[in-house]
Amino acid sequence: MLQAKTKIQTGAQLLVNTLQQLGVDTIFGYPGSVILNVYEELSKQSNIRHFLVRHEQAAVHAAEGYAKFSKKTGVVLVTAGPGATNIITGCADAYFDGIPLVILTGQVDKELLGKNAFQEIDILRMTKNCSKAGIRVTSPDTLAQSIAEAFYIANSGKKGPVVVDITQNVFEGHAMCNELHYPKISEINLQNFTEAEILINFSNRPVIVAGAGVLHSGAENELFNFAKRINSPVVSTMLGLGAYPQNDENYLGMPGIYGHEAANVVIKQADLIILLGARFNDRITSAFSDADLDKNIIQVDINAEELNRNIKATAAYCTDIKTFLNTIVVKEKNNSWLYMAQELKKMNKTPVRKSNLLHSVDIIKEIYKYADIVTTEVGQHQIFAVQNLPQGVKFITSGGFGTMGFGFPAAIGAAVAAAEKSVVCIAGDGSFQMNIQELATVKEYNLPVKIMILNNGWLGMVRQLQKNRFGGNYYETRISNPDFVKLAESYGIQAERVSSPDELKAAFKRAFADNTPFLIDFAIEPMEEV
Repeated sequence: MLQAKTKIQTGAQLLVNTLQQLGVDTIFGYPGSVILNVYEELSKQSNIRHFLVRHEQAAVHAAEGYAKFSKKTGVVLVTAGPGATNIITGCADAYFDGIPLVILTGQVDKELLGKNAFQEIDILRMTKNCSKAGIRVTSPDTLAQSIAEAFYIANSGKKGPVVVDITQNVFEGHAMCNELHYPKISEINLQNFTEAEILINFSNRPVIVAGAGVLHSGAENELFNFAKRINSPVVSTMLGLGAYPQNDENYLGMPGIYGHEAANVVIKQADLIILLGARFNDRITSAFSDADLDKNIIQVDINAEELNRNIKATAAYCTDIKTFLNTIVVKEKNNSWLYMAQELKKMNKTPVRKSNLLHSVDIIKEIYKYADIVTTEVGQHQIFAVQNLPQGVKFITSGGFGTMGFGFPAAIGAAVAAAEKSVVCIAGDGSFQMNIQELATVKEYNLPVKIMILNNGWLGMVRQLQKNRFGGNYYETRISNPDFVKLAESYGIQAERVSSPDELKAAFKRAFADNTPFLIDFAIEPMEEV
């Protein structure tokens, strides 16, 4: 329960004060006529920083990056009509990957609803299938409580985005500040995990698949102790990277169509799969036959809708991962199976060099020497970044929705949340152009984001798929690019082009010499494949 000051306030004042009480210190947004009262109130206070992006989609991705690093709820503020519709892709991305956001959209006056007014759009209907909830506020009397409930929903169960659509009359109207009441948080049901305990104790070759749910529940230590107790190999989904130390002997990599061969083979050879907060979607299951997955499976997920969705579990539990790992009682196993699994690491492929030109792995390995936080766009560069991720680097990427244009604004959000950390965005030349306008945001706030463009002149991942499916018809995947160096410099950002392996080390020293934004355009082998 939060106590608001008991006085009459405008809806705009009430919104800003409520956000302050809820601990919000950062908003990513773009103003418009419907929400100008809110911007007027933001200008009168100093507790909440507002970051003006150049596109509303970028505001949502920046809020995602901020939330992923800070462990707080990302907040977005946009106006009505196109301002609201521009948030949909980011909202879907956060929904798939379980990132807590509260997205505040302006709406036309209550009296104009349903009359096709200028910039009227039913954003709640449009985001119904890609948000945890949608709340419309048409009276200032319900505004504060609606905001509090949105934050609760965004952070309960599987986290995700909540859209709060607020009509213009709410901002201009008046209401009494009252106490804010969160919905009662139900106690975690301590389930009986006997079936899982039996399956684990009688298995000879268990494998643990760690997903984002481990990170969301803060169960990294519990996972490590559990894996050591049963001497099980561990593999991680893309969004679960970091849940288990990648340099530990139990870790075998990432499974799936773009994963590590050792991780796929260990799943095939296991007699028990333990899924912890992992959706096990088609990017993973398509790497296996039905026979490969016809075995005992334990599935644990906070979201009941994920249970048995992509795979048939022998025992399925809707509960928090930390609760499961702290409650389950299992016997210690010998390490003979683990020794066998470790030998599979020799199967992991090394990248094939096609020429003496720069290759993605050359650049990515150098990046990891400098970076504390890495964000990626989506494409071949993303897979190379995943496959070579070292221990200790915070990795932020778009997983479930595969959003081109995510990585650069996400790096902005991460840099806002972690001013003292080194933030690098790894981008392809195609995906970088999806939100290239955010160079202005980086410059305006002097955010020390280092932008590394792996430029091959193609939509590389799509071209690779075309090659595999259609025998080499690369129709419409060859792309033309601007001069990224001149473009960055036109925004006042230092930049340079690197085309030779001999130039790498010196270029990185210049890029990381100070805490200012820097862009490097790498000319890489154009026909490289993952």
